Amino acid sequence: MSLYKKSFLKLLDLSSEEIEYLIALSEKFKKLKKDGVLHKLCEGKSVALIFEKTSTRTRCAFEVAAYDLGMHPVYLAEGSQIGKKESIPDTARVLGRMFDGIEYRGYGQEIVQELAEYSGVPVWNGLTNEFHPTQILADMLTVKEHFGTLKGKKLVFIGDARYNMANSLMVGCAKLGMDFSACSDPAYFPDKKLIDICQNIAQSTGSKLLFESDPYKAVNNADVIYTDVWVSMGEPDDVWEKRIKDLSPYRVTKSIMDAAGEKCIFMHCLPAFHDLKTTVGKKIYDKFGIDCMEVTDEVFESPASVVFDEAENRMHTIKAVMAASLCPPEIL
Repeated sequence: MSLYKKSFLKLLDLSSEEIEYLIALSEKFKKLKKDGVLHKLCEGKSVALIFEKTSTRTRCAFEVAAYDLGMHPVYLAEGSQIGKKESIPDTARVLGRMFDGIEYRGYGQEIVQELAEYSGVPVWNGLTNEFHPTQILADMLTVKEHFGTLKGKKLVFIGDARYNMANSLMVGCAKLGMDFSACSDPAYFPDKKLIDICQNIAQSTGSKLLFESDPYKAVNNADVIYTDVWVSMGEPDDVWEKRIKDLSPYRVTKSIMDAAGEKCIFMHCLPAFHDLKTTVGKKIYDKFGIDCMEVTDEVFESPASVVFDEAENRMHTIKAVMAASLCPPEIL
């Protein structure tokens, strides 16, 4: 199995075997890290980290993973000319001559695709509006660690299922033979074209894709309940108000978790609006009179919650992605 010199843009580009390979490589790197064994397999290389959107987990994971592999990461945010004074192709060709790999976290999927087309070096998607593939690798590693296997497990995504997280989870589940259920108001279901693509994949892996508006039906026999934020910073108040009204029936509560059963774990890609300890949490309370949005604090802090295992696994899986792209397979 080799992903050498290949970009990592979306899980649809990878076979089931390639995704499983990256998860296995992540497990290897995680053990090396825990055992204190140096693994500077990419010593002497440099990577550019383009962040048009703010980040905690993705940025820290890429920087620490790059350091562990012996690389020099360069963080590019507001100071970059990308898409402003300089086109994406021009930026790609400049960075491709200076760096061995490029990470991009920002807006449209077409941007990361263009970077890969013009740079001449591997490009990694740290998040776009449409997909978040490095997060899904971390999620799948977390599920595997908890249950010992992925195939046949049922993951239920509750909330706004139109964007990168639900899209990528649906693809990942279909590729790996997991059952996937999107639970929301039908107006918030994934795009029909992507559903059709995933249904075709699911036929060969044994995955089942379900779409349900009743959360108590959706979580029946669930192994994983997953949610994400309903709104993003910068969206106007009327959008917040509509989303909260439409999606409040899909808040993950203790009764939802209880309906799934004792074996079920709770997952969230973070950050989560689960209490009043943040600026956003206080804004939600002041404007809308609620003390949480997509998940209650009771669930978030419960023994069923594995969100911080998930967060740590961003580092190990991102390390696997970079190493697989930059190292000949015989040294991995």
